Amino acid sequence: MATLILAQKATSLAYGPLVYAHYLQDHESDLTVTVEWQDVPEITVGGDKTNVVLRIGDIQVVGAANAVHELAIMSGHASQYTDVADQLPHWLDFTRNELASGDFKQLGQTFETLNRHLTLRSFLAGYTPTEADFAVWGALRANKIFGGNMKSGGAKLGPHLVRWFTYLNGLPCVAEALKGHQRAVESTRNRVDQGNFDIPLKDGALGKVVTRFPPEPSGYLHIGHAKAALLNQYFAQKYDGQLILRFDDTNPSKEKMEFEQSIVEDLRLLGVAADRTTHTSDYFDQLYQYALQLIEDGLAYVDDTDNATMREERGAGIASRRRDETVAENQRRFEEMTRGTDYGLTCCLRAKMSVDNPNKAMRDPVVYRCNVKDPHHIHGYKWKVYPTYDFACPVVDSLEGVTHALRTNEYRDRNPQYEWFFDALKIRPVHIWDFSRLNFVYTLLSKRKLQQLVDEGLVNGWDDPRFPTVRGIRRRGLTIEALKQYILMQGASQNILLLEWDKLWALNKKVIDPVAPRHTAITEQNLCVVNVLDCPALPEARDVPKHKKNPAVGIKKLYTSNTLCLEAEDAAELAVDEEITLMDWGNMIVKRVQRDPATNIVTQVDLALHLDGDVKKTKKKLTWLSMLTPAEEPGLVQCMLVDYDHLLTKKKLEEGDQWQDYVNPVTEFKTRALGDSNLHDLRQGDIIQLERRGYYICDRPSTTESPMVYLIRVPDGKAKSTAAKVNAPPNA
Repeated sequence: MATLILAQKATSLAYGPLVYAHYLQDHESDLTVTVEWQDVPEITVGGDKTNVVLRIGDIQVVGAANAVHELAIMSGHASQYTDVADQLPHWLDFTRNELASGDFKQLGQTFETLNRHLTLRSFLAGYTPTEADFAVWGALRANKIFGGNMKSGGAKLGPHLVRWFTYLNGLPCVAEALKGHQRAVESTRNRVDQGNFDIPLKDGALGKVVTRFPPEPSGYLHIGHAKAALLNQYFAQKYDGQLILRFDDTNPSKEKMEFEQSIVEDLRLLGVAADRTTHTSDYFDQLYQYALQLIEDGLAYVDDTDNATMREERGAGIASRRRDETVAENQRRFEEMTRGTDYGLTCCLRAKMSVDNPNKAMRDPVVYRCNVKDPHHIHGYKWKVYPTYDFACPVVDSLEGVTHALRTNEYRDRNPQYEWFFDALKIRPVHIWDFSRLNFVYTLLSKRKLQQLVDEGLVNGWDDPRFPTVRGIRRRGLTIEALKQYILMQGASQNILLLEWDKLWALNKKVIDPVAPRHTAITEQNLCVVNVLDCPALPEARDVPKHKKNPAVGIKKLYTSNTLCLEAEDAAELAVDEEITLMDWGNMIVKRVQRDPATNIVTQVDLALHLDGDVKKTKKKLTWLSMLTPAEEPGLVQCMLVDYDHLLTKKKLEEGDQWQDYVNPVTEFKTRALGDSNLHDLRQGDIIQLERRGYYICDRPSTTESPMVYLIRVPDGKAKSTAAKVNAPPNA
């Protein structure tokens, strides 16, 4: 028994041994080969890297050609063609050497050699397929240059090579092997895509689980918050329990009612419905009493050390000079804090946890601090001292009956701190389950850093399409349905991953493509005027479907006339007497192409109608617009097509990187275009597809006061649409 181990993500898949193993098992009943896929680009064996390993007991055979040869020997297949055995080493070496080249010219000569050899032969050696055929076929199948030639008809390969390859490609063992590979790919994709939420919560009893989503109303929800909200809701619903939406409003310097209202609205759009909505500030009286209890029990002290010294002492594990003050003195000083006196404003209250714990989160954290400058957005100036999140969170979780605190694992170092308060205050403990936060390439998720981008005018606000906020990505064209699907795919994993944006946008494309109306827009710059020689001068209108595959999307007006416009790039490729297709109209013959002698830009084209022509036979299918429309109908629409780049130029910021050093200097790209008259009817938020351009969302519809339509490009998950555009020149 042998095991064939293949690298599933290899640049060049080992088709030869894979298919040969299936072929042998179909023809040699005594042979058993187990195929094992590894989700890696290469397999390391003794320092060597390869795309395939054949394991027979303790023996490991490395490389596709070697694996094919060993399979031939162990199966006994080699003994059936001893008359051509002397030819086989040549073809195995041919596979290792000539077919391993990536040079176009050299490969052309190699293909010519194969074609010439196969002129009067059905197979490379002998009258039936041998290991040579499978080794060479496998190398060709994995070769992109060969594959490209086959797709274009194989003319450059030669008829004999094409005949031989096509025959082997049609063998049943090939289809069987490729199905196995596809199953392996789908299995991996499902493991990655289908995040596992089926994680049992400790002491999770049906009807008893209470979770909470505690955003601070100091900014807009971003994609990371959306994951936390949906995850908390998932477990609450799974256990038939409750979800609490609690606004952590303990820092009046940052918080606004505007943010609170936007969070409620964004959660509604996400389909997150809390059973209760509360505020940490609802418990300010109880929290204050618990702070007094810590002081009375000798578990907290008031510290008037300045911030810089405190930071230095905590880092070095040095006790504060105020750590051993008496209870009475700490009570007096805390009263000064409560009244907001000049001295009180220099102080903070610290929990007496540890001076030098290796986990620095345990080194006497601050639990109360003063703020007399900023009114609380609900309580005004009632309070002059405010609890920190680290103190308020465990206490309010306990008071509100939360059974399971689900939070991102960036707080993992604070978990012992969280649990310390339960013991110190003798209150009901809460279980913690932490999960990984969503981290994306080229993306900042820190609200403080996002606020800086807003304050410095690098973006237009929290709903800027370049922002990872729920409002920002919705404005970019991401549907809530796709966002929810994507977050649920991530599951409750604790693995910290840096995610690409492409899969999220690819999911979104699946949502919008079946329902996005199709429209046309032509770039204004250097647009080419087209004369249709035998077409009536007066424009004619007809109804065509907005989406050919989905009639339910509706009908749009298509205008034809003798004066059209084409994209400059399309016009530049036209040749006289060439037959082309104008999409949704029919075929035309190019009669004249006029260029500007100074710039060589095509300025005018004459076309002749040839509507009986076969649209399937033309190579060029072009978008176009009639420059003329009936007097009573709206004309072409002025459009501004807007595309965006990532805000950062570096995929992943390393520790020590200053994010300001990697801010992308150019992130907005604008192109003026003319759109078909149906675009007059667009409403804000409508998503369409501009033929041959991509998907767009209407950001600003046409109005009498401002007739230009602003359309924002919706990435579709393809590399080009999600790749950094930092080196691309801006179009304005």
